[in-house]
Amino acid sequence: MEIIRSKKFTASLPWGSLKIANMNGITTKLHWANEPYRWHVNEGEEVFAVLDGMVEIQYKHNGVVHTDLLNPGDIFYANEGTEHVASPIGEARILVIESEGSI
Repeated sequence: MEIIRSKKFTASLPWGSLKIANMNGITTKLHWANEPYRWHVNEGEEVFAVLDGMVEIQYKHNGVVHTDLLNPGDIFYANEGTEHVASPIGEARILVIESEGSI
């Protein structure tokens, strides 16, 4: 049992993370970021929930780039094969649930 105060979490590098759980190969991590990640495709599905801050999410659907602004409480679901990139506006804390070993 553990209680994590996400607003207090920071990392020494952008997209540093705190591993919360691994449930049968599905990991849950808390990420801290203040810089964009990079365009990528996860190995499997991904759930991306903004806990603190704002994140601009870009994703490709049928070859077209779409952009949305995610606020605290917003969730982005990337199905397998969705190319996407996340860019925090200032600092952000994000809960990410994905297959173990995924990017």
